Amino acid sequence: MSADVQHTLATSATLEGTSLHTGAKVTLTLRPAPAGHGFKFRRTDLADQPFIDADADKVQTVERATTLAEGSVKVHTVEHVLSALTGMGVDNALIEMDANEPPIGDGSSRPFVELIKKAGLAPQDAPRKIWEIREPIHQESGDGTLITIVPCKTFRVSVTNVGPEGRFTQYFSSEVTPELYEKEISPARTFVYYEDVKPLLEKGLIKGGSLENAVVVRGNEVMSKEALRFHNEFARHKALDLIGDLILSGKRILGHVIAVKPGHGPNSKLAATLKREYARMRSLAAPFVLPHGETVLNIHDILKILPHRYPFLLVDRIIDMVGDTKCTGIKNVTINEPFFIGHFPGHPIMPGVLQLEAMAQVSSVLMLRKPENAGKIGYFMSADSVKWRRPVLPGDTLHIEAEVIKIRGSIGQTRCRCMVGNEVASEAELKFALVQQ
Repeated sequence: MSADVQHTLATSATLEGTSLHTGAKVTLTLRPAPAGHGFKFRRTDLADQPFIDADADKVQTVERATTLAEGSVKVHTVEHVLSALTGMGVDNALIEMDANEPPIGDGSSRPFVELIKKAGLAPQDAPRKIWEIREPIHQESGDGTLITIVPCKTFRVSVTNVGPEGRFTQYFSSEVTPELYEKEISPARTFVYYEDVKPLLEKGLIKGGSLENAVVVRGNEVMSKEALRFHNEFARHKALDLIGDLILSGKRILGHVIAVKPGHGPNSKLAATLKREYARMRSLAAPFVLPHGETVLNIHDILKILPHRYPFLLVDRIIDMVGDTKCTGIKNVTINEPFFIGHFPGHPIMPGVLQLEAMAQVSSVLMLRKPENAGKIGYFMSADSVKWRRPVLPGDTLHIEAEVIKIRGSIGQTRCRCMVGNEVASEAELKFALVQQ
């Protein structure tokens, strides 16, 4: 399975069972969905069959499960099926249910993994959108919960489970790939402490719970229809829930998630933080329609990649990256630019050659961000099919697009253009060489 493109299900597949909290009989069907669709739930038992997005903004309650709501329509306990879809590499799926909660199965996400394998996966003609975390994100709760995401070149989770009075303190850490998720995470079952059972029943919860689909902890003993599947099964199930809750941010991430005493409340709160922080990073000075696929690099990241410095660094941020072939950067053009002093007095216009230089710098990011090109510098070789179509003025936000046409050894050729709003300001085909500094 290619990690570079989005995947959906190859066909539909259905699972029947009993829901955990409501105790209702339910039929769940996973269906293929188009690229960019993400995960959506559909209540087929209601007259208009409404949809609910798997979105952090839709989280309503988080007691013992994550509940999403759209108006008066709700879906409960969404974390297991979302965790399985995410862990198994599915990006787009429609989740249909004829009740308000998925079947609980054996309390793990393994039944959903088996359902996904039965349906199969199909690649789609769209790049997979993954956000690489560049700076630590930290969250603390009053109950002692800590969740931190630190930079990492893979998606990894490390979870410490701490029960009442420190009982069943367990630790689990693993990279999350479809293979590891299926083997090491999906079999871990949900669990409950005996002293919590009565209060949960009084609240109308766990009506469908039994030793068939949950592990009950009484004192220091475990009550279950089978032995624990792992010595740290509780920590693994917490990792399972964490994966399912975090995808409510709408973004796959590269990063190491380190969690102590995680729960649905803190998990979904962090998902909302991720969504908000990503939106902040993608915010632009002017409205602009972005292509699919993204990587966000701020000015500090750019300074690590490009050797250019003031006054000749002409890229403020990389806002979009599609694989290794396309890149979009922005340059906020202000009246403080040093070239406006002489170009021209009383009529400031950004020099066309500097627009070419900005294109070359964004093109260089495509190559220099690769580990094998670290420490190199890009030299201009030629500029062909150059056209300037409108002046770039103080106050404009320049969107600089670059697409690789050809790479042979250390020589690269790109097709570029500078946009202001929806207008092309300039365009060119550039050739450059990467050499050691």
